[in-house]
Amino acid sequence: MNLLRQIRYLLHKEMLLEWRSFYALSGILLYVMATVFVVYRVLIKLEANVWNAMFWVVLLFAAVNAVVKSFVQESGARQMYYYMLVEPTAVLLSKIIYNAALLLLISFLVWAGFTFLGDSPVKETGMFLLALLLGSLGFSITFTFIAAISAKADNNATLMAILAFPLVIPILMTVLKLTAGALRLVRDTSVGSDLLILIAIDLLLLAVALVLYPFLWRD
Repeated sequence: MNLLRQIRYLLHKEMLLEWRSFYALSGILLYVMATVFVVYRVLIKLEANVWNAMFWVVLLFAAVNAVVKSFVQESGARQMYYYMLVEPTAVLLSKIIYNAALLLLISFLVWAGFTFLGDSPVKETGMFLLALLLGSLGFSITFTFIAAISAKADNNATLMAILAFPLVIPILMTVLKLTAGALRLVRDTSVGSDLLILIAIDLLLLAVALVLYPFLWRD
């Protein structure tokens, strides 16, 4: 069975598991909408720069809650079963793709929640959507790989926080700059270079994860 077919079957498995345990996804959605409501209840009206910061703070914590369970639900017996049938890169890529799609969905819901409760300051929708896509992909790659490491260390939350923090900061700073441009908070002519930097960060993190995960897989 080739790599693409393995990824397709594993993605199908991820969606089935998510559907059977829908309470996990509903809990994340409840967290997102409740947080957005509290933000607007406390601050009433958000300035564009505060809106930008709060949007990514809410999305970052939602990403952690959504992705941290990636390998928690995989028992030792199930991992052994995968070990005999599929390649480690197929397992990692399927989880990254699924988590990226889930985070993109969550980001749209956060955006919709902020827009419903208050005015959306987004002026350049295309740039904002591109930042959401690349940011969601970066968060997915980072947290999925760190979750795999954490699972091997008996789901050590402290280890996950220590490892994830320095990796997430460059992604977060770059997407904040891009979305600030989409909100026209800054007049920056280096948007193209910022996009290239974010793409380069995502590709570098993906390459590192694909190189190191097979060693983790065999442990």
